[in-house]
Amino acid sequence: MVKEKLYTLIKSPIITEQTAQLGENLKQVVFKVDLSANKSEIKKAVEELFKVQVLNVTTSVVKGKRKRNRFGIYKKSNYKKAFVSISEDSEIQFEGIN
Repeated sequence: MVKEKLYTLIKSPIITEQTAQLGENLKQVVFKVDLSANKSEIKKAVEELFKVQVLNVTTSVVKGKRKRNRFGIYKKSNYKKAFVSISEDSEIQFEGIN
């Protein structure tokens, strides 16, 4: 897989209280990924970028919400979430990444 494609495939980690609990209990990390990405591409990208062993990848598409402001109604764009299960001896740290 081309290195440029790897960096564009995974957009950002999703870090919330719920995803922190997933990381502690089930060793899962949640990423916001490209809508056209499939599970095998996500698995390869995470393994090559973070040097961890990926066990399982689950994806879901989050539908964009309708919002209102004084200019009218607009819709936020859809995005895809990837729940990546990593092995017990692997760990991903996000503190030093900009």
